[in-house]
This record gives sequence, structure tokens and C-alpha cells, in this order.
Amino acid sequence: MTQAPPPDQIPPNRPHGSGWNAARNRGAPERGATPRVEHVRVTTPDLARRAALGVLQKRMIFGLGGFMLIFGVLAGRLIDVSVINPVHPDAAAIAAQLPRTNILLPPPARAEITDRNGTILAVSLPGAALYANPKQIGDPGEVARRITAVIPALDPGWLESRLADRKRDFVYLDRGLTAAQELAVNQLGIPGVYFEDIEHRHYPEGDLAAHILGGVTPDQRGIAGVEQYFNKSLTADPGTPLRLSIDIGAESIVRQETLQAMTDYAAVGACGIVISARTGHVLAMASLPDYTAGDLGTAPANDRFNRCVSGDYEPGSVFKLMTLSMAINSGMIHYWDKFDTTHPLHVGRFTVTDFEPAHIWMTVPHILEVSSNIGASRIATILGPDIQRTWLRKLGFFGKPPIQLPEAQPAMYHPKSSWKLLTTMTVSFGNGIAMSPLQMISAVVPVVNGGIYYPPSLDAGGPPPAGVRVMSPEASLIMRKMMRNVVVAPQGTGVYARVPGYLVGGKTGTAQVVGPNGRYMKHLNDASFMAAFPMTDPRYIVYVVVLQPHATKKMLPFCHGFTTGGYVAAPAVANIIARIGPMLGIMPLSGEKLAAAQASLSIPIDPGVPPGHSGLGPGHPFPPGASKYAYMLAGQKPPATIDEAAHDAALARTEMWQPLGATVDTISTPSVPIIGGAVSHQTMNAVAPAAHAGG
Repeated sequence: MTQAPPPDQIPPNRPHGSGWNAARNRGAPERGATPRVEHVRVTTPDLARRAALGVLQKRMIFGLGGFMLIFGVLAGRLIDVSVINPVHPDAAAIAAQLPRTNILLPPPARAEITDRNGTILAVSLPGAALYANPKQIGDPGEVARRITAVIPALDPGWLESRLADRKRDFVYLDRGLTAAQELAVNQLGIPGVYFEDIEHRHYPEGDLAAHILGGVTPDQRGIAGVEQYFNKSLTADPGTPLRLSIDIGAESIVRQETLQAMTDYAAVGACGIVISARTGHVLAMASLPDYTAGDLGTAPANDRFNRCVSGDYEPGSVFKLMTLSMAINSGMIHYWDKFDTTHPLHVGRFTVTDFEPAHIWMTVPHILEVSSNIGASRIATILGPDIQRTWLRKLGFFGKPPIQLPEAQPAMYHPKSSWKLLTTMTVSFGNGIAMSPLQMISAVVPVVNGGIYYPPSLDAGGPPPAGVRVMSPEASLIMRKMMRNVVVAPQGTGVYARVPGYLVGGKTGTAQVVGPNGRYMKHLNDASFMAAFPMTDPRYIVYVVVLQPHATKKMLPFCHGFTTGGYVAAPAVANIIARIGPMLGIMPLSGEKLAAAQASLSIPIDPGVPPGHSGLGPGHPFPPGASKYAYMLAGQKPPATIDEAAHDAALARTEMWQPLGATVDTISTPSVPIIGGAVSHQTMNAVAPAAHAGG
């Protein structure tokens, strides 16, 4: 069989590209010719290609149909599950796929500390410590240089010695890295230097309440203040904050005003305390100079020293509040009694004088108003050392103050064996005995609140305070009236503590400074002022002590060269009361309300003896039961027998200790009004202060 020529072959015997049909397409018939069957060439490859195309077309049709069927089923299913029978998504599955935006940090190892309003005072936050393996350090000097370039606080020599200690495979380099320092060291990429996840204790308020908070070690163990006292509970239950009784707003004000007094008078130190007269809770306590709480480990020792609880200072005339309240409560002394202050008192080589001698027989209110040392000595010697020591022991002066601060120290006082005539006299006006300012202010609480003693406390989250009655309400009321006179009377030593509308009462204190050799230092003193407000119903007690003030050029026109409590500390107390009063919800009185309140607190400076009563005075200076020391001081021979019954009755009243349970006793007034009328010129704050700010 002859094989067919290729379809594109030129027919034989026809010249290619020439002649009459040179322009005709290949395979086309000649011009004018009738096409012939043999001219349509269908070859075997053509048939094969056509068969392949047919198969491909069938497959495409079947594929398209299949795809249309599949998409139809999917579309139907989609309509079914989303429209006809929607399937709700599983919430747990969706939650697992969502990004977590509320990731909580792991619980701290140490609880927060807050003030009474919930303001955070101390909190533990995640941090990093820098350590190294010296065995992996190539060049300790170069590594030390690079690290100190980003952490300048580190000593290069110390750091190099740590890194060069090849005997160890773990040494801390810095346990207080900041986030920026951690990033900077990490970017250095030094082999052998690593980070450890730790916690840092942060104190957001800086130097406020630093001595109260104390501090912790790098491993979060309390070493001072409430951090140390409550260390066990802070770590045992880190989820429950420790709530303190202090108000950080009041703390700030007390610090500012105390620091201002300290600066104005170029003093070496100072402290200010505010305590609740109804519970004993400490509202504010500032010791100066101070430090930033987070820098306890590097702060100077003088700054770390807590003068409020660790420093024992002679209180000076503030202590007359103890002498007079003890005397009136004993029943042996009445406020209308008069005592001989006509001349100084001489005992051996010692002489007791007054700041401004009056040379008269003074009543009890007058003695407190002008702060007579002679009058206080007369009263104390009538009562005697037994009653005096009993009173002081009852109010906590012979022990460590029960405050939640490990730094608290007990008072310094004479032993019973040497507590004789001179000690009885000097202690009556605050010399010869030394205690912390906290002990002093705590003892004044029952003097002004109706006679209820509350131990000082910083714990606002503990059980309600349990009060103890230690003096009669009548004696407390008399003391409040006399303390008010100290501030409003023209001759009072506390005239610069006046705050319009707040009915402030108080007592000045000016004490000599004991030197290293145990002797009093010349021309140096401590100045203080103790105040309570409002005296009709005392809510808070404020105590400011300024240590070794000087009459600076700035203050000379005001203080006239004096550095007494009335000039130095009383204005600071007034500023504190004026600022914290509204903050604590105590608003000033005015108009008729102020006049009525002041009238209720008035007490005559020279009251007469009530009908049916007798009074001490010229010709009758000693009551029944008076101590032998009173006679000795007066230069008289003591009687052969002392009225033991009268003395024992006074001692029994002094020993009064009646627990009241966990209730807050209200400020009570006696059922029988205090005898004596008001003195009109002593009733209002409008009376201009006289230059009698001693004490």
C-alpha cells in the first residue's frame, strides 16, 4: 500500500511558487476547477488527533458536571447549616482561639501594705536580678567595664573582683535592676551573665511614712518597721493587704509642717505624731530627717533612726499634764487650791525656777497656763513618789510602748531606790525622766478623752481597741478646760497654737538636752507642743517635737531669740490642725456655736473655793495624807504620823484600771457641773496673742 504523502507536501509535477497558481493556498483546488474528493486528505495522524479531542471533550463535560454537582451539594449544605438549620459555634472552642488580653501576673510572695483608705504604701512587683558564672567569664575587667557603662551605680573594682572569683559558679552582681537596665545589659550579650526573675518591693509614696514601713532585704524579708513586725502574716497570706491606721494625706501634712519648723530653726531633728483620742490609732507619724523607704539599706544611720519611738527625750513642761491630771484624779488636790510660787525652790545644789516668775500663790489652772515649775513641784511633793510612780507605771512609762514597731524603746527613769525628793520634783515638770514622743502622746489620750486609755496601734485591720478607764471623767473635763486656757488666755504659753474655730487646747514643752557625759548642755533645748482638738469632744491629739532648735536670722523677729515650745512647735501644730481638720471631717465653728462651745470650756484662772469646800493656800498648804516631801520642801518638819487613810484613798484612785472591752467610750461630762464661772476675756480666739510663748 502506497503511503500517503504528508498533508503539507506540494503536489508532484507542480513547480513551487511559480506559474498561474503560485498564489493558491496549499490543498485548495485550482482556479475554476471542481473540487475532487481525493483533494481532501485525511490522514492517520488527523484521525488520531480528532479521537483524542473527542475523549478530552467528554472528560471536560463529565468533570464540569462533577464540579457542578459538588459545588451544588456544598452550597446546599451551607444554606442548610447557616440559614435553614444553623449550627451554633462552641463557646469553649471560640474562647480557646481568642487572644488573651487579661493575663494576670503570678501572685506576689509578700502582701501589699495600704493606709486606712486603701492607698498602696508597699507592693511587690516582678523584677530581675543580675548574676554571673565567673567560670564562664573571659575577661573580668572588660566585662566589668561594659556592665558599669550601663549601670553606673556599680563599683567597677568590686564588680571585677566578683567576676574574677573562679572558685564560684554563681555570684550576684545587682539585685535591684530596673527594666531599662535589664534591657541594656541584655543587649550587651555577654556570655556568662544571666538574669534571675525576682520580686522588688516598691514604696510608691517615697519618703512618706518611711520609718513606719521600714524595709525589706533583697530576698523580701522584713528588717524594720511594720515590714519586720508583720513579716510572718505578710508572707503567709500574700493575697490579703495589711491595712494600717495611718492616713497618707495627714502623714504628708505632718511631715511638711514638722520639716518646716525644723528648717526654720536649724534643728538637728524633729518628729510629729497625730493619734486618735478615741481609739489610740496612729494617724500620722513623721520622724526627721528621714529616707526613701526603698533605700533603707543605703540610708545614713541618722536618717534611719526613728525619733518617734526610738529616741528618749526629756519632755519638759508637757509632762505637767501628767502631774496635774494625776493630782486632780487623786482627789487630794482640787483645781481651786493655791500653791506657793513666790520664790525659787532650793534642794541641795539644785534650784527650781520659773520661766517668768510671778511671785504669787497660784491655782492649778494658773500653774498650767504659765507653766510653773515651782507649782508643779509643790503638787508632786504633796502626792509623793508612790502615787507619782503608780500613775506613770499605769500609763506605760516604765515599759516598752505597745506599738507594732520593733524599734520602739522603753523610757529612761530613776529606780525606786533613788526616786527621792529631787526626782519627785524634777519629774513633775518633765526633767529627770526621758521617753519617746509616742509614749508621751499615748499617755495624754485618757487625759483628754474622758479618762479612757487605749494602747497605741498602727493596725487598722485588727480587732476593735479595748479601752481601760484610768481616770475619772470629771478629772478629764477639768484638764480639757485648763488645756484650753493655755491656748486662749492672754498669758498662756500656747497662744501661737490658736486655730480659729477649732477649740484647740494644749501644753508647751521646753526641755534641756542631756549631753554625752550625762550633764545638761548649755544653750541647747528641745521644744515641743502637745495639743488636742476640738476640746469639747476631742477627736485627735497632735504632738510636735523639734530637737535643738536655734534662733535663726529668719525667725528672730518672731521668736525674739527664744527657742521655747510656744515659739517653735506651737505654730507647727496650729498649721497641722488647720490643714488636717477639714480632711478628717472636722469643720471649724463660728458665731454663736463657737461662743457657746468656748463658754462650756471656760475655767477661771483664780477660782474661788466653792461653798462647803476647803482649799489649800496660805496658812493651809497641805491636805490630809500629804507626803513628807511636801513638808521638807516647805522647810517644815513632817508630822509624826501621816494620814494613811487619805493617802491610801488617793493611791487607790490613782491605781484605777477598769477594762471596758472593745467599745469606744464617749467623751463624758460630770453629772455635777464644775464649780466656777467663765472669764469673758479668755473665751474667744479673737484675743490677740501676747508674747508669752514659753513653757
